[in-house]
Amino acid sequence: MTGRSTGAPAARAAGRATTSTDRLARLLALVPYVISRDSVALDQAARAFGVTEKQLIDDLNLLWCVELRAPDPYCPIDLSYEGGEIIVTEAESIARPLRLKVDEASALLVALRMLADIPGLPDRDALSRLIAKLETAAGVAAAPASKVAVEVEAGGAADASGHLASLRDAIARGRRVHLAYYVPARDENTERDVDPMRLLVVEGSTYLEGWCRRAEAVRLFRLDRITSLRVLDEVPAQVPEDAEPRDVDAGLYRPSPDDVVVTLELTAQGRWVADCYPCESVRELGEGRLEVVLRTSDTRWVRGLALRLGDQGRVVAPAELAAEIRGDASRALALYGHA
Repeated sequence: MTGRSTGAPAARAAGRATTSTDRLARLLALVPYVISRDSVALDQAARAFGVTEKQLIDDLNLLWCVELRAPDPYCPIDLSYEGGEIIVTEAESIARPLRLKVDEASALLVALRMLADIPGLPDRDALSRLIAKLETAAGVAAAPASKVAVEVEAGGAADASGHLASLRDAIARGRRVHLAYYVPARDENTERDVDPMRLLVVEGSTYLEGWCRRAEAVRLFRLDRITSLRVLDEVPAQVPEDAEPRDVDAGLYRPSPDDVVVTLELTAQGRWVADCYPCESVRELGEGRLEVVLRTSDTRWVRGLALRLGDQGRVVAPAELAAEIRGDASRALALYGHA
């Protein structure tokens, strides 16, 4: 492969960090995009994918390393961007049918069944047909997937299906809703009016996204934390034109410059924290121990996490937070008669 930048103005990249999921989706779309046009200008492709020319060149350099070793012994994708024009050749391998491994097919079936269990899902018949086709194609190998039960937390404990149905109705008719919402970080119930925008499932839980009149901003509300809900039939929803839906492809957590940076040291038994919470960095300390750094806008849940960890981990910074946690632990022990 040969390549050279022409010095064309770089495309304006998206206003957020590129995740590995974003890049994988871009790589999968990039080759068919170029092939369908025979050739395409580097700056044009960068604009089409919302990245800079440098990011696009990095993608092209990675694609050049992609090859299939079966059934052919050596089958790379050949491409060039000499003169600022992207040309892809020898990409026949990308047209081969996708062959899923047993674990991949099983994971896909489990995810599709979870999606099918969401109440009120439109076009459920198409999803059922897709599941049936995958089961037929996977055969006996993916049979264990049919024995996996998936439960989606779709709503409040008292009236899950009722909340979901009411919200779908409010969104369809463009009505405002009044919520009583439990905030676990503050251990309190709050009252607020919300103009619904959409319902979405993230990490196995269902959320309402809407314009919160109390916060004057777009907020996500987990349905199993809505303790009561009332559709305000007489009040139309009025979502501001500049209100943008949250990008949840990389998860719900969105770091802020005002967040508190917390450092924890974890034993081998406490390593689960790195898997369950969004960490800014993870460093091995030896003997199975980890140092994790995370950000939070509210340290109260970190204090609860530290007490839950017990001897499996400790907060080492900031020092003020560590002192607060020691105080929490001392007060808890005093309730049990310990000094």
